[in-house]
Amino acid sequence: MSAHTAAPAEAAPMDHRHVMRALSGLLIVLFVAMISSTVVSVALPQIIGSLNGTQSQYTWVVTATLLASTASTPIWGKLADLFSKKLLLQISIGLFVISSIACGFAQSTGQLIGFRVIQGLGMGALQVLVQVIIAAMISPKERGRYNGYLGGVMAVATVGGPLLGGFITDTSWLGWRWCFFIAIPFTVVAFVMLTRTLHLTEIRRPDVKVDYLGASLIAAGVSLLLLWVTFVDNNFAWVSWQTGVMVGASLLILAAAVLVESRVKEPVVPLHVVRRRDPALAIIASLAVGMAMFGGAVFLGQYFQIGRGNSPTEAGLLTIPLMLGVLISSTVAGRLVSKTGKVKPYIIAGVVVLTLGFLGLSTIDHETSLVIVSLGMLAVGMGVGMSMQNLVLVVQNTVPFSELGAASGSITFFRSLGGTIGVSVLGAVLANQVATKIAAGLTELGIDPAASSSGGSTLNIAAMPPEIQEVVRAAYGDATGHIFLISAGIALVGVVASLFLTPTKLRDSVDL
Repeated sequence: MSAHTAAPAEAAPMDHRHVMRALSGLLIVLFVAMISSTVVSVALPQIIGSLNGTQSQYTWVVTATLLASTASTPIWGKLADLFSKKLLLQISIGLFVISSIACGFAQSTGQLIGFRVIQGLGMGALQVLVQVIIAAMISPKERGRYNGYLGGVMAVATVGGPLLGGFITDTSWLGWRWCFFIAIPFTVVAFVMLTRTLHLTEIRRPDVKVDYLGASLIAAGVSLLLLWVTFVDNNFAWVSWQTGVMVGASLLILAAAVLVESRVKEPVVPLHVVRRRDPALAIIASLAVGMAMFGGAVFLGQYFQIGRGNSPTEAGLLTIPLMLGVLISSTVAGRLVSKTGKVKPYIIAGVVVLTLGFLGLSTIDHETSLVIVSLGMLAVGMGVGMSMQNLVLVVQNTVPFSELGAASGSITFFRSLGGTIGVSVLGAVLANQVATKIAAGLTELGIDPAASSSGGSTLNIAAMPPEIQEVVRAAYGDATGHIFLISAGIALVGVVASLFLTPTKLRDSVDL
């Protein structure tokens, strides 16, 4: 790019050697942010059991992190357009390290949920800032080549996480607390590497306005809705004054958020980007993929451990087909996208395979052949690998350089929001199904479910008598199929949205 061009200096791409040096640090950060959630996924039944938590709290340990990460993602994306991207990345690494240490020392499920909220803020920041920094260094067409590395790191984190989590939890001299401590040394190394190798030409914008009100309203509206999903049909009926108050209030808050977003100078979710056809469709598809993927994957570890009686290490090994699917398909699709410049065919193929995978998993119970379960997981993984990163590319390809942070933040925001809603809704469905099945099983044994302490309220299965353990295991194993059927329905929405995307070629330059 010539020196007299008016384009921002930051738009000048770095050469391959410098990109790879900075990228290695960024990939470690992304790896740590991702592995911190997958390490915990397999250990969660043990963690909640040892802290005497309930199924609702199990869901909230995951939902709290996702919600905090979701609500803060667009703010971090926006700040990246306004302040030094490198400094923001360093701050978020610090936040992540401190919260990970706090999670490791948690003494109750309530404390753990609280610390996980802070960890979610750090994770949201790391995930969006890595995407934004990579976009600032590399043009969209070249990005496909590097997205292969991104996909690989995500896959290794997703594959390695459950295995590592299972190993740590099963190792007597470590225990589940080390699932939180393990990320800290890696993060410190990445911090040092990035301080030395990441050099971006920053553009100062003194007229900065960050839309904290919009972000707070979005977070409050969504949180209230998720709390309603957790309590409805359990603590109060679907048609009740509590439902009216909670749903009504959250809709009002979200309507106020839309109003704020349409008025403020620098909105968290830029409505003019979201209103355009392709970003809107990509966001709908991302919402669906996020809901189906997060929702489905979170409960697989629980299915293997509680529903089938596997140890945490075995549960980690059994989820390998899911991760392998993501690893292979994201790498192959990333290469093909860079080669052809076309992205729509891979997204459609991905969401179709994802839907079929969930339909396969919807047939499982606590005695289904592991071959059938593995094939279903492989299909789900392949679907996610082909669609998820490519949907981000669709949005990044349609906006000018100055809106890159806000656009990347928006799509990451909606994908995480989908995941948060997915985990919460599917967790609530699972909790209700399990409670009903356990009550029926206990009644068959001649035990009064109301009098029994094992009526599905606690996940401390080891403390239950053997015959009750059997009832609880069967209930979890059989209820899991129902939530995958719902996931398949959600993934179908993604198929419809991606069919309507405009077939375009990815651009070669960083800016429009």
